[in-house]
Amino acid sequence: MSLLLAQAQNRSSVLTAEEQRFNHMVAKDTVWLRQNLDDDLIYLHSNGLRETKEQHLHSIGYSEIVYQSIDLLPGTQVRQYGKIALTNGKIHVKGLLNGSLFEINLLYSTVYRRQKGKWRLLNWQSTRVQ
Repeated sequence: MSLLLAQAQNRSSVLTAEEQRFNHMVAKDTVWLRQNLDDDLIYLHSNGLRETKEQHLHSIGYSEIVYQSIDLLPGTQVRQYGKIALTNGKIHVKGLLNGSLFEINLLYSTVYRRQKGKWRLLNWQSTRVQ
C-alpha cells in the first residue's frame, strides 16, 4: 500500500470517528461515548464551558445538554501526525441547553489520539459563527 493511500484511509477513518461521535451524542449513547472518548478529554464549548470526559458524559447523559442534530458541513480538514490527528471543520447544531432551545453554526478544532486501533477525541474547541 502506498503512503498516500494509507494517509487517505487514515483521514477517512478520523472523519468516520467524528461523524459517529456526533451521531452518538445526538442519541445520548454515553456507553459508546465512554468507550470512544479519550480519558484525558478536554471539551471547550463555544460558550466558554470547559468539561472533562466525565463532565461531558454527565451533561449528555442527564440532559443538561440535548443534541437534537449535529450536521457536519462540507470542507472538514484532517491532518495526521503519527498517532495524532487534527481536524478543523464547521457544523450546524440544534439542541437544548438547560431546557433552552439553541441553533448555531460552529467552527471547531479537534485533536484525536489513536489508541488500540481507535481514534479517540482528546480535545474539542469550538467558536460560534454566522
